Amino acid sequence: MRLPVATTTSRRVPAAALLATATLLVTTACAGADRPEGEGGGTPAADLKLDATTPAAKGPVKKANWLLEDEPDSLDLDAQGGSAGRVVLTNVCERLYQLQPDMTTKPQLAEESETSDGGRKLTFTVREGVTFHDGTKLTADDVLWSLKRHASKDMEQSDEFENVTSMKKTAPHRVTVTFKEPDAMFLKAMAGDAGIVWNRKQVTESGKEFGTPGQPDACSGPYELARWKSGDSITLRAYDDYWGKKPLTREVVFRWASDSALVNALKTGAADGAYAESPNTAAALRADKDLAQYYGPSTASLALIPTDRGGLTDPRIRRALSLSLDRTGIADSGYGGLVQPWASPVGSGAWGYEKAAFAAAQQKLDPLAPASPSASDIARAKKLVKEAGAPTDPVVIGTDASQGRTVIANATRAALQRVGIRAEIKTVPTAQFEEFYSDPTARADIDVLVGDWYISKADPMGFYDNGLSDSPNNWVGFKDATYDRQVKQALGTLDDAARAKLATTVQRTFVENAVWIPVAQVPTILVLNKKLTGPTASQSYLYYPWAAGLGARKGHQ
Repeated sequence: MRLPVATTTSRRVPAAALLATATLLVTTACAGADRPEGEGGGTPAADLKLDATTPAAKGPVKKANWLLEDEPDSLDLDAQGGSAGRVVLTNVCERLYQLQPDMTTKPQLAEESETSDGGRKLTFTVREGVTFHDGTKLTADDVLWSLKRHASKDMEQSDEFENVTSMKKTAPHRVTVTFKEPDAMFLKAMAGDAGIVWNRKQVTESGKEFGTPGQPDACSGPYELARWKSGDSITLRAYDDYWGKKPLTREVVFRWASDSALVNALKTGAADGAYAESPNTAAALRADKDLAQYYGPSTASLALIPTDRGGLTDPRIRRALSLSLDRTGIADSGYGGLVQPWASPVGSGAWGYEKAAFAAAQQKLDPLAPASPSASDIARAKKLVKEAGAPTDPVVIGTDASQGRTVIANATRAALQRVGIRAEIKTVPTAQFEEFYSDPTARADIDVLVGDWYISKADPMGFYDNGLSDSPNNWVGFKDATYDRQVKQALGTLDDAARAKLATTVQRTFVENAVWIPVAQVPTILVLNKKLTGPTASQSYLYYPWAAGLGARKGHQ
């Protein structure tokens, strides 16, 4: 998904989606994954163990009705990478690699891969025995054609190929990609939309109409597109000749609704589930005993993003703000305790490898970004402000009027005032707020943005390029030659353990300098009829065929 301020490896989530997801948690009691079945009550997410999956299904289902917040604009993810289309197509289209519910990756349509030439060449062995939904065999030619399409100028995923010098078919079932420099993120990208393998014949025949209502899909996944009735619904049907494990649910029908219509559909049973984005959903469904809610790991985070306007350009002032910010208060007041105070700008869903190393490094960041500031934290912050000198003008905090952002903005103002810095809040309409991300002139009058972000790869190095000296997302102008060198080294380090060591090093530098000021991590939320179970509960639902595991909780339905 390309957004105006995205770098090669970072993807910003649309604010309406992420903060709506977080805001809907405000008054919700957790169900499902966080409590034994049959018990009432719930656990705040600050204390919640995030589960990647829901319990395995026990029986098949003829039909499931699923809700999206919006109708997809297109089912061609090269042309339009919105989340609604991705939630549908992840069950239809397969990638060379596959993101797993636990956020690790494994080979999928690429049966295996191997590196050579010091990591500058990557060769995929294409899985045999796979057919597209029109019955034609998947070939290495389709893989190569798909990669070249993804890499084409103006395509959504073209930035993933900027380090690529050539892509060639080097054997009947092998495709070799050559890089300028070793690229550790490329395989991660192959588990995302840049790794989708299209049916070249079908895409070519559909031409400019590909991905629109009335056109067939061009994929090989467990479901095929049966019908897209514009303005009404999208229907998927289990593909009988699928090469892998057959899905339990025969048919999945997607409709779109928001606010009260979505709530009513779930309450009445007209819909069986949704990956929730509406801010009213959880509160309205809190007492519904027929529905469960599951929370899973995500890369998503809430963060304060400082600008180069002046108020927060001194790293000592930024560190003082981080030390004095009451993250627990934000989680409780703005999000009902269902986001987790967090000391890094990337959610734990990014720990797709070396999880223990990342978890240990995360704990060591707590003194730099405490959940609740202690008296000694405030004293340290005041000392930093005294050394730097408080800004002459008030620090201006940019936000919109949404509940969660309003709470963060107020907490930020209070934190600054606590250490002797004047601050004020600038509240703008949501559409204008979105311009802050992409237009430097739009944010020219603010010192810090109440922001939200996620990355599309399960690797923290998919985020930390935002701190590079030349990154368009490094608004504050942080410059550190050692940091730049270590980031680039990590991005070219193929060994996971070695890359994790570098990643935790640059992570600490980023947080110590408060290039962005982390606030909280935001879990994925799944609302599901209690008769059903099986889908992933993690952010992998955007890239993993979650519907293939959907089925009856007990026996047949």
